[in-house]
Order: sequence, then C-alpha cells, then structure tokens
Amino acid sequence: MVLLRRILIALLLLTGLLGILVWTYTLRALPQRSGEISVRGPLSRLSIERDANGIPTIRAGAAEDAWFGLGFAHAQDRLWQLELHRRIGSGRLAELFGREALGHDKFLRALGVRRAAQEQWAKADPLSRRALEAYSAGINAYVDEHMRARPPEFLVLGLQPEPWTPVDSLAWSIIMAWDLGGNWRSELLRLRLSLFLPAERIDELLPGYEGERPPQLRDYGELYTRLKLAGSGRPGSAAAAGSAPAAAGSAFWDALLQGGVEGTGSNNWAVSGRHSATGHPLVANDPHLRLSTPALWYLARLEAPGLRVAGATLPALPMVVLGQNEHLAWSFTNTFPDVQDLYVEQIDPRNPQRYRSGEGPEGWATFETFPERIGVRGEPDVVFVARRSRHGPIISDAESPATQGLTGTHPPRPEAPGYALALRWTALDPDTGTLAAGLGFNRARSVDEFIAAGSSYVAPMQNVIVADRRRIAQVSLGRVPLRKADNDLRGRVPAPGWDSRYDWAGFLPPAETPRELDPPRGWLASANQRIHGPNYPHEIGSDWSLPFRHRRIQQLLDSRPIHDLDSFAAMQRDRRSLFALALLDRLRAARSNHPLAPQARALLAGWDGRMEPDAAEPLIFWAWLRHLGRGVFADQIGAERYERELGVRSFHDALLGVLQRDDAWWCDDMGTPERESCTDQIDRALGVALEELERLQGHEPATWRWSRAHLARAEHRPFSKLPLLRPHFELQTPVGGDTYTLDATRVWLASDPASGLLPYQTEHAASLRLLMDVGDPRRSRVIHPSGQSGLVFSPGYRDFQPRWAKGQTVMLWPDTEPGQMLRLLPR
Repeated sequence: MVLLRRILIALLLLTGLLGILVWTYTLRALPQRSGEISVRGPLSRLSIERDANGIPTIRAGAAEDAWFGLGFAHAQDRLWQLELHRRIGSGRLAELFGREALGHDKFLRALGVRRAAQEQWAKADPLSRRALEAYSAGINAYVDEHMRARPPEFLVLGLQPEPWTPVDSLAWSIIMAWDLGGNWRSELLRLRLSLFLPAERIDELLPGYEGERPPQLRDYGELYTRLKLAGSGRPGSAAAAGSAPAAAGSAFWDALLQGGVEGTGSNNWAVSGRHSATGHPLVANDPHLRLSTPALWYLARLEAPGLRVAGATLPALPMVVLGQNEHLAWSFTNTFPDVQDLYVEQIDPRNPQRYRSGEGPEGWATFETFPERIGVRGEPDVVFVARRSRHGPIISDAESPATQGLTGTHPPRPEAPGYALALRWTALDPDTGTLAAGLGFNRARSVDEFIAAGSSYVAPMQNVIVADRRRIAQVSLGRVPLRKADNDLRGRVPAPGWDSRYDWAGFLPPAETPRELDPPRGWLASANQRIHGPNYPHEIGSDWSLPFRHRRIQQLLDSRPIHDLDSFAAMQRDRRSLFALALLDRLRAARSNHPLAPQARALLAGWDGRMEPDAAEPLIFWAWLRHLGRGVFADQIGAERYERELGVRSFHDALLGVLQRDDAWWCDDMGTPERESCTDQIDRALGVALEELERLQGHEPATWRWSRAHLARAEHRPFSKLPLLRPHFELQTPVGGDTYTLDATRVWLASDPASGLLPYQTEHAASLRLLMDVGDPRRSRVIHPSGQSGLVFSPGYRDFQPRWAKGQTVMLWPDTEPGQMLRLLPR
C-alpha cells in the first residue's frame, strides 16, 4: 500500500508538472497584444489595436509603417501559415514531410515559381519594393525579437522560422494565381482523350458554354498519333480508354497542385444607390476557395496618412486584397481565362540539351537549365535539373502524375522521338504589376482611379465589381494572351512548340477586357459564368462555370426594388439549387425496385431544390447524380481516369447535354451485351443510390439528413494527416448548400480513399463573406470560416466557425473601443 501510494503521488506530481509546463508554454506562445514594446523597423508611431473578434486596426504615421505592422500582426497570429506558404512557393515541403511531399516539390521546382518570383522582384516598381520590404521587416521583427515560444507546429516538426523575404511574398502570389487557374489540365485531358476518342466525342465530354459549338480545331488526334506521343490507343477503343497510367502519389500533396478546381469560384454583386436602402451602392462578395485551418484570409484594418482600408488580407502579402476604404468597396470572382498554353517540345535525338525551335536544320535551341537540390526528411537530397524552353518551364521534368506517359521516351532513343511539355503562363512573366495594382486599389478614391490602378494587374485574372458613392462598375482585370489567326488549336490542346503559329501574338490591351459601368438595370453580378456576350470580339477563355449561381443572383436581385445588407446576407445564405431543378423531373421519373424507392419519390414530389442541411432530398439527389455520372461516363473514358478527374471537374455540363440529346452512345453500358438507354441509366442510378444511402443512414428515408454526409472540412496542414492530432487542429462542421447554390459548398463526388474526403463532403466553400455599404462603412460586415489566430490553444482559433456555418457576420469597421492595444515604439 505504501508503494502504491508513492506511485500515485509521483504520477500526480508528474501530471501536475506536465500541466504547469503546458500552461507555461501556452502563455508564452500567445503573442503580446497590449502594452508597449520596442522594435527595430518603424520610423514613426505604430499601434496594433485588436477588437473583441481579434481583428487588428494598424494605425501608423506612414504607409511603410502600416505595412510593417501588418507583417508583425501576421507573424503574431499566423506564423505557421506563413511558414507553410513560404515552403509551398519554394518547393521545400519534403524537408519537413519526407518523400510524401517530394512530388510537390519537384513540380514546383520544375514550374520555377521561386525563380519567377526572383525575376519579378528584380523588376518590381519602387512602391511595391517599399511595401514588400516593410512587410518583411515586420514579420522578422516579431520572430527575431518578440516571439517568446514557437507555435506547436514548429515544435512538433523541430523547426525554426527563417527570415521572411520579399521573394517569399511574390512566390505566394504566384501560388494563389495557380490555385485560381488550371486550363493546362483541360489541355492535357483533351490530349489523353484524343488517344481513344474522336474529337466530336471529346467536345461532348468537354462541351462549349451552354451547349455552344466549340471552335473547329485541326485533327489533333491525328497530330499526336503522327508524333507517336503517349502510346498508340486507337480512337473509339475501349481498351485504350483504360491504358493510361493511373495517378500516383499522395492526394494530400497532389491537391496543392491542382489549380482550377471546379468550385474554386466566387459570387459578387452590387446594386446602385437607387436600389439601396441607404441611397448609396452596396457590394457583396464570397470567394469560394479550398477551406483550411486557419482560414486563408486574415481580417485587418490599415490606417495611415492617405491610407484607410479594411478587409481581407492574405498572410504573405502587405495589403487588403478584398474590402473597402473610405471611398469605395471592391470584390473579386475568378474570370477563368485561358492564360496557360502547353507546348510539346521535341528533343534533339543527337543532343538532349537542345529542343526543336523552328523548321530547317538550324531550328534548334538550347534549354536553359537550373540545377535543383531538394532536401528530403530522413533521406539523401534529391538532385535534378529543371529546364526552360522559349515558351516556359518544362513541367514534365517533374514526372508528376498529370504528365506521366505523355512525353515519349526520356531520354530519347535514336529510333523514337523524345518530347517534353513546356508551360506558357502569364503569372510567370517577370514584368507583372499585380502587387502594384493591389496597393493602388487600397488607396483609390473613385471607380475610375480603381480601374486605372488595375491596368498593371496580370494574374490571376478577376471579375472585379467596384463601387464608389455614385457609381458601380464591373471590369475583368488581368493579362490575356492574343493567339494568331492561323492558330488552329486555339490553346485548347498542347501545340507543337516548333511551329511559330502557336506562339502568342502579344496581349489584349487592358482597356479592352470585358467591362460594364453603371448599367441602367441598376445592378451588376458575376459567379464565374462567361462574363461577356457572344459578340465580344476577343477570346478570353472557354472553361466557364455553369451559369446557375449567376441566374439565381439575378432572380433574387430582381425580386425586390430596394436592397439592404440584410437582404444581401440572405442571398449569401440562399440554398436553392437551380441545377437540381434542371434535373429534378428526371429524378422524379426514375423507377427502381428498391423497397425504399416509393418513400424517396414521395419526398422528392414536393421538393423545391433547396439544399437544406436538415433535409433528406438533397442527399437523395446528389447520391443519384453521383452514380448517374459514373454510369454514363466511367466505362467510356476509363473508370480510373473518371474518378481521378472527379477531383477537379464534375462533367455535369456534359451530363446535361447527354440527357438532353438522349445520347445512347454515352448511356450504353459497354460491359453488358444489352444496349442501355439514358432512361436505363437514370433508373439504375436511383437503385444504387438508395442502396448506398440505406447503408449510410438507415432504413427510413425521412430520417436521412444532408448535413450528416455534407460536412465542411477545413484541413490543417499537416496535422490533419495524423489521427491523434486531427480532431484538435482540423475544423469540421455540417453545412447545407451544394456546388450550384449561392451558399456554395462544392460536393465531393470521387471515391478516392487517399484523399481523406468521403463522398458528399466538401472542402471548397465560402472562404470569406463580405457585405459592404459604400455610403456608411460602419454598417459593413464580414466573416471567414475559422478565427483570426492560428494557435490551436487560442480562443481565436475557431471562434468564427459556428457563426460562419450559420451565415452570421461581425462588423468590419466597429465603432467600439479596442479590446487590446499594443504600441510598437521605434528603437
């Protein structure tokens, strides 16, 4: 008994000691938020005043000091996020996470993100240089002098923060552009499909906007066959459909490289003063991006002479990206332009350091080469040589799943040509003025000044709705390549790099991008639909989102003569899916012998297409849709390829066309001797869906709930990968909505266990909600999905999450006294 008592006392003492250590560490890791501290950097007065929601107002005597203060605040609250952003942009994740992240690093090194950022820094304008230098100094001042304990991610991984540089900021801006653009994937998909499908079938699978005929292209299938590119699949061959290599590697890291994922979109709209309860324009915005913990956005207010702006900042950049100043408010949605082209570069069989650059014996050029050494945790460094042609980086050097098997033999054999894939992309241009444009947006005093500032904006191209107190405008800002008249591939598929007709012919003048000012109807809106009419004289792109969200915005704006921020908030929460209504009659007509079919049909009979979280009908619809798409397309293009592409696109535009045409070629199941119709596939999908839902949620359809399957997952990198840490660091919450509602929550449809997502969950949703009153900024409201702090033990780590899930907001410009004030005194 004495021994047992001593053991228990020792355990209690150890537990108490451990508790004291954890408590002490927690207190030290939380940043100082009040009082006075001395720092090297600011030249004048500077304070960081946080309100009750942890949103800082940074008051400074000069703009440079405000940018310094923003860097300091980002480091206080989001230091691990900054570190992750730096390592993603530099291709240095494998140093921390080992071989699992090596594919990511190789791709980013081949793409040359950091090399491009260094070139952009060398050509940056004076204002951008001052802003980036001041912002970097603010981050480093906190880390070097005032960080009392490292955030837990650094401790677990045994990592010390490194000095932040302006190149780190520019590299992250390129990564953000990558996330919002992915036309190169569509080009590669068309190439792969051309190995076993004729062009007319590819056009049905990747159709023109709202059923319009795609442009007539040369026979690219014949071109690739003649070049002996990527095997020898024959058009129409089912065997060829399954012959391409499956994706390899970790879906966790592959997701970082996807870019252009369907659902990575946004809504924005504005009404003029004559449709506003205040008599001044109102603006709303909710960008739909991949959810993360902490959230991508960090809310802040910057105040200095000539600068008074509030809204959403991105840790890594020294400005408010989306928000409002004293004079105007602005908002973004993705334009989905075609600003990426792939080129097939033919390698000289006599000298693999050269590639074909033109016709004739002298038509060869030497690759630029960049030796790369990648650190891999627990293993020797990996060394490879990245290359660049006259078109851009050779992305096939990374040997990523997306480019596997598409570049012939490498190195080439004498009897077979060798090829490489080069990427031309506007965001890698050294003369980008995107940061300068963003800084100009923060200071603009009118719509005209804002548009003028945007003339230097390059990437990612955005549909900007901006309003001052008198005017509203919509303008698409970004650099758009012009393609030559004799370019018979139009940037839709990889082009021969040695044929100059496929080279870009300059860029569209900034003043000629799509725009609309002060329309007579009194409102403007965009939701990733085609932003211009069919008579617009220039080609911007082709991969638009289906227009259901835009139509719903139009319906709701037209539903009442006068709007206020409450009606705008209700629109952001709207869950009626016009896409579901477009298919509902097909679903109601479906027949199945499954015993639960009568109950399911009874529920659907009175359904109005609202994707409410506590309803069963959305779950029935999406389960049926998931299995219908698989039944129609998977056997024709290969089951593995179909599942892999579902991570990026849904093929719902193709499905609508197939059902409208009642296309028996697509609907026939090639694995059976019978010839199935589209009605057969509709009926079969209902039966399979009901079997699945019965397994998942029981035998009573009336008790099924959309929210039990449709969870919003905000991933923490990397601790979502660790089962013991995931519940503490990752945020999850049940939600309503779907891919096509204004409350947009992209429905995951793939069945890939490696992704960590289950069917019907979501990880793309409203990453931010902004409601802005131009006439009275004190009424403006905002929210994002996590909290301001990136420290897991801080109350500000997750305090926004329940409010975000309910559609609630906080004040963007509160008129209360700050809860905490930290003065930074120049040393």
